[in-house]
Amino acid sequence: MTPLRQKMIRELELQRLQPGTVNQYVSAVVRLAQFYRRSPDKLSVEEVRSYLHYLLVDRKLAAQTINGIVVAIRFFYRQVLGQQNFELNVRCKRPGKLPEPISREEVRQLFDAASNLKHRVLLMTTYGGGLRGSEVVRLQPCHIHSDRMLIRVDQAKGCKDRYTLLSQSLLDQLRNYWREYQPGQWLFPNGTKTGPMTVHSARRIYYRIKVKAGIKHGHGIHTLRHSFATHLIEAGVSLPVVQLL
Repeated sequence: MTPLRQKMIRELELQRLQPGTVNQYVSAVVRLAQFYRRSPDKLSVEEVRSYLHYLLVDRKLAAQTINGIVVAIRFFYRQVLGQQNFELNVRCKRPGKLPEPISREEVRQLFDAASNLKHRVLLMTTYGGGLRGSEVVRLQPCHIHSDRMLIRVDQAKGCKDRYTLLSQSLLDQLRNYWREYQPGQWLFPNGTKTGPMTVHSARRIYYRIKVKAGIKHGHGIHTLRHSFATHLIEAGVSLPVVQLL
């Protein structure tokens, strides 16, 4: 690891950003350097702008992806290199995609299509608690508060803790899963039980089971979080309560 990358990681960690966000920021700058095959501190503003133009016009990356790259590059030049006047003059466009929740019946189809108990309970927990993929894979058994029927989410987005719902049916499934798998420290560990399952693995599990269930719409495992919120609102739960969860 180069001293420049070490310095960037240090600055990002001082901002108390999540490990996944740190990796995204660093990867964005690494790809910029690889594009020019030069150290990023040797590049001019116009070279950086040309790279972004290439991503927009030639690669046709999504607006949300471009926004993340712009933020990461701006952080690098301003906070790591100390170039406070660094400005790309690139407008961050807000993506216009609407959430695509799936119906209750499709949720049941998804769970029924998961023949592996661990995978089924992973998806059920994601939906039942309205969790992000990065949150569900970091759950530990101690976060399941069966006495209060709540799931504790530690240091979620924005480094905030929160509680979310735990239904009796999900609790029953979690208990069955625990008895069969004895997962250990992490509720959904990796294959060797040396750490948590990666977000990438959780996404692949979702996509594979989604195809098997014949579900055609939705934007990935985050669809289950949108579906959780939508189904609560349809059931009459007030919007402020859903937002809090």
